[in-house]
Amino acid sequence: MNKEPDMKASRRSFVKQSASLALVSATFPAWIPQPEKVKSAAYQAMGTRVGDVTPTTAILWTRLTAFEKRNTDGVVIPGRAQDYKGKSLPEVTVPVDQLEGACPGTSGWVRVRYGTNETLKRAQTTDWVRVSEETDCIHQFPLKGLKPATQYYFESESVVQKGDEPTRFRGRFETAPTENAPGNFRFCVMTCQGYPDRGHPDGHWIYPSMLALRPQFACLTGDLVYYDNDMPRAMNQRLARYHWERMFSLPRLVEFNRNVGTYWLKDDHDTLDNDSGPGARMGELRFVEGQQIFQQQAPLISNTTSYRTFRWGQDLQIWFTDGRDFRSPNNLPDGPDKTIWGAEQKAWFKKTVKESTATWKVLVSPTPLVGPDRVQKNDNHVNAGFRHEGDEIRNWLKENGNDNFFVICGDRHWQYHSVHPETGLHEFSIGAASDEHAGGTPGENKKYHRFHLEKGGFMSVELKREDRKSTIMFHHHDVFGKVVYQWKTERVV
Repeated sequence: MNKEPDMKASRRSFVKQSASLALVSATFPAWIPQPEKVKSAAYQAMGTRVGDVTPTTAILWTRLTAFEKRNTDGVVIPGRAQDYKGKSLPEVTVPVDQLEGACPGTSGWVRVRYGTNETLKRAQTTDWVRVSEETDCIHQFPLKGLKPATQYYFESESVVQKGDEPTRFRGRFETAPTENAPGNFRFCVMTCQGYPDRGHPDGHWIYPSMLALRPQFACLTGDLVYYDNDMPRAMNQRLARYHWERMFSLPRLVEFNRNVGTYWLKDDHDTLDNDSGPGARMGELRFVEGQQIFQQQAPLISNTTSYRTFRWGQDLQIWFTDGRDFRSPNNLPDGPDKTIWGAEQKAWFKKTVKESTATWKVLVSPTPLVGPDRVQKNDNHVNAGFRHEGDEIRNWLKENGNDNFFVICGDRHWQYHSVHPETGLHEFSIGAASDEHAGGTPGENKKYHRFHLEKGGFMSVELKREDRKSTIMFHHHDVFGKVVYQWKTERVV
């Protein structure tokens, strides 16, 4: 496991490397596309992603790229928006493909082989599918007929023309157990990853730390890129897609996502900009375009709503809510008609929670339901601007038995375990994905907090079953994986 001194050494190297790369912006970048190479092969520099896993299905995400690796020698647009207070934000004066981290797509063909044997002997094979710029060279394969609670291996093959020798990318994932199977597994949850704040040139430290725990799945809980804050600001669709290319071609993220099944949520910064909602725009980029880009970038079940629920065996059901698609404007007066979730999502949530027979019920939310939050914020259920709906949801959970219901929230850049004083609802805030990105806490609140720490990291949740006793354990980890807080509870079922 990596230790603190290694991080400091890597950070010095990272800063030095970034500074030298920034100088490239004054000259023509060394990395120049080679047309003959683009024509000869199709690569997968952003790796693969497997999402929305059930006992029998999964979504496998692929994207064909013109080059085998990300552009490591391109132009760096440095810093974050707050670094430019009183100054004009930097503009992109070169083609986007010449920026550091860019992974230009390429048209071609892709197919997937998958099976339960690591050698892929007797593997199932999909048909070849053509991809083009129309879909950003992305295709998502729905895998069906899978075996529950089973380790699957896959290989995505890509070519420019059928008959060419393919380039290959391998990975694995685990399917969920059936509803009658006792829960014995672990999952991880992360949120809020800034690109300049990643702490290491290969990506955030949390990724090898999470991978070392060998989780059955992971939840990526919003603000996965920062269109408005991390330079260059995504003022159009091409720059928005560049943010995804740059972040998810980082070696540590590629390695994690090819080995762990995932569930993805969006929030404001990876849809458009801070506190944004329907109808907003940033430069040429419209909110609806941000929604569409997220749908392409995340491995999601197609033709469904952005909120969904999944069962993992007898002991866990997990909910993912959407806090952006259905919200009222933040500046409207609070009241019964002002909403974040929208009437349809709220009705679905209450119905499915009430019907669930799972031992433990966990809501993974992009934003908090308990808090407390900063007084100047006004876009979530903890703030005064949406207090009416927040009280409605919290009181409903109390009335319908929240002794086995818990919230894990993203969005806040500090870690905490809070218990709502009036309803007893437990909430765990993950904290930012790096120490460099942590901050902003209003301070410890003894009325709410059981734990409070202004640091980055991630969470893991472990379920164990011994005979009729089921245990759920929540762990806050620092960026290197060390447990800094843990809390558990048990039930006889």
